[in-house]
Amino acid sequence: MIPKINIQDYTYTLSDDKIAKYPLPNREDSRILIFKHNSLDESKFSNLAGLLPSDSLLIFNKTKVVPARLLFRKPTGAHIEIFCLEPYYPNEYNLNFSSTDNCSWIAVIGNAKKWKSGFLHFDTKGDSVLNQINLKAKLEQIIEDNYVVNFSWEGGISFSQVMEMCGKVPIPPYLNRDTQLIDKERYQTLYASIKGSVAAPTAGLHFSQHVLDDIDKKGIKRGELVLHVGAGTFLPVKANEISSHKMHSELFSVEISMVRALLEQVVAGNPVVAVGTTSVRTLESLYWIGLKCFNGLQPSDTEQWEPYSESSTDVTPAQALQSLVEWMESSNIHIMERKTRIIIIPGFKFRIVDILITNFHQPNSTLLLLIASFVGDYWKSIYSYALDNGFRFLSYGDSSVLFRLD
Repeated sequence: MIPKINIQDYTYTLSDDKIAKYPLPNREDSRILIFKHNSLDESKFSNLAGLLPSDSLLIFNKTKVVPARLLFRKPTGAHIEIFCLEPYYPNEYNLNFSSTDNCSWIAVIGNAKKWKSGFLHFDTKGDSVLNQINLKAKLEQIIEDNYVVNFSWEGGISFSQVMEMCGKVPIPPYLNRDTQLIDKERYQTLYASIKGSVAAPTAGLHFSQHVLDDIDKKGIKRGELVLHVGAGTFLPVKANEISSHKMHSELFSVEISMVRALLEQVVAGNPVVAVGTTSVRTLESLYWIGLKCFNGLQPSDTEQWEPYSESSTDVTPAQALQSLVEWMESSNIHIMERKTRIIIIPGFKFRIVDILITNFHQPNSTLLLLIASFVGDYWKSIYSYALDNGFRFLSYGDSSVLFRLD
């Protein structure tokens, strides 16, 4: 049953001066707010290893942000910005990025009213190397509120290289500034390796090599998965009732070795720590995919309201994960790819994640609802403390470590 939730009950006042417009000089120097045993404390992110149980399994999202903003111009001189969201053809990320002459993407278009048809040329600003690529864009079709754009270019280089040469890092709109050189490095986690996101999994931006080394020295285990973060992460909930909100879909992938490690952790009763809300969405989706395997069904994508269906289940996380492992083994699948549209709101029952490391999120957002589902009404105390004590908010802001409210 879908919980009845009014989004106005999950908001707060966030003034512009609370939003961190730039990253700190050192990743690990951010502050971290600690919610544990229903009480609050604070420390430095550099002390993270000391804040986590030694038998934890820490799960990172290793997706990599691509420079997805491309600026084109019409013969009249009008500028059109194309913000690439996800591959359309080829629809597989690796195949799309390796294309050497043309490919298509689902995109958001800035100044779209001035582009009805015809080719656009990339604004090279006189750069001779970029002129040789001759990057062009053609509007193919409209899908709901987004567009399908075909890109073509010369020189035999991959579209991944084209993006690197021509694109800009798509920093969040609430920073209210242009992309700068510092964003190319700092709007990217240290461990990012699989290209595909148009927004960073920002909880991971605080991790330095020093912090990772401390985690290893303490004996805390690490695991990785991939969820390609879409632009939907920036969208506020516009409907008054959350039941009317359409959640965005995101592609994730997980290796069988990761599912096995997760199963071992759950069976042992040891804590699973998610680095960021994207890791939470992926990990909790795995339970529902494993449940389908347990019930002899094909492990399909996770739908928005699936966890709230009336057919409640007593299948344990260990049983669901074991079934998923067995299905992957029998199907000879090393890496499973699926999409999730799961929405995590108050009333959600967490099956996998025990501890969450995350930044401070926008009011009226699905991410704030996720936090409220994890810590209950204590989210108000957490955010009030952060606001009253000078914590920095949103993507480049400070961090928190939240121990789930049982």
